[in-house]
Amino acid sequence: MDVSAWLSLFKTGIAQTSIIEWIAVIFSIASVLLANRNNVLLYPTGIVSTLIFIYLMGKPSTGLYAEALLNFYYFIMSVYGWWRWQKNKENENAIAITHNSKKDWLITIAIATIGWAVFYLLLSHFTDSTVPAIDAFVSATACAGMWLLAKHKVENWVLLNISNIVAIPLLVYKGLVLTSALTVFLFIVAVLGYIRWSRLYELSHQKQQAA
Repeated sequence: MDVSAWLSLFKTGIAQTSIIEWIAVIFSIASVLLANRNNVLLYPTGIVSTLIFIYLMGKPSTGLYAEALLNFYYFIMSVYGWWRWQKNKENENAIAITHNSKKDWLITIAIATIGWAVFYLLLSHFTDSTVPAIDAFVSATACAGMWLLAKHKVENWVLLNISNIVAIPLLVYKGLVLTSALTVFLFIVAVLGYIRWSRLYELSHQKQQAA
């Protein structure tokens, strides 16, 4: 498919995008930009977008059931992250940005691997999903990334972008063109987020050493 055909598909998809999808996309953009700034408002904006995406992805006409479950997981983790932030807001170290430890990496890999297997089996045997393996992979790697985000780990951006790069063509295939464009944007923001969080970590580390 050439560039003009892709542009035509994109224009058609945008024209057919529902108001509710627009709302979900706008709140999702707000959430990821706030996450990039390490701002607590990333959680309430994320809660709004995830609730809408649960509905959109779970519709039989869309059939991305693992992504619907993923957005439910996002919802739970956003509530948890918001609660954790508020609980520890007076303790700077509790919300500090850090890198994965060896234990964190083992848990991250376990979440992604076990999550993929569970999602795939559920989608293959209990739904009419036409893309169980890919849908499961996108959701499992994103679950791992969201867990790391809630713990303020720099590597959350890596796992989220592994999920994003696979989700982009999947969403186009399913006709969610605006959401696929959002995912391209999220990919770029996640790259910038990784760079920013790495710098914030280095600054924090330098301050601790100087203290």
